[in-house]
Amino acid sequence: MFDDNGSFLLAIFEFFIFCAWFMGLFWIFGDLFRSKDLGGFGKTVWSIFLIVLPLLGMLVYLIARGNGMNERALASAADLQGRQEAYIRSVSASGGGGRSATEEIASAKSLLDSGAITEAEFERLKAEALGGSRATSAVA
Repeated sequence: MFDDNGSFLLAIFEFFIFCAWFMGLFWIFGDLFRSKDLGGFGKTVWSIFLIVLPLLGMLVYLIARGNGMNERALASAADLQGRQEAYIRSVSASGGGGRSATEEIASAKSLLDSGAITEAEFERLKAEALGGSRATSAVA
């Protein structure tokens, strides 16, 4: 199949170009369907253009809408991160009985500083707070 090293290197280069083109198509279709400023008809027209004339369609899409691709990707990543943080907060708040181990220890320390509890009681409260947080983290 390969007569010499040059044809093998050319085949590798062609395979690389094909993979890069395919990856570019995935990026463009992902951006196209992520875009909220473009309606269904516009997405359909762009999709048909990208399927019928793929290379020309990619170049025209990058020229026409390339500036917003990064902004849409960053907005999507920020939205995803915000949703993940909200989920983590909701799970951690419901699993810890409302108060974290740090809050329990700080409350016990303020009681110790005010003289309401002894050092032994403070150590017991601290051990309970740390033991409770270890039990919840072991379950998760």
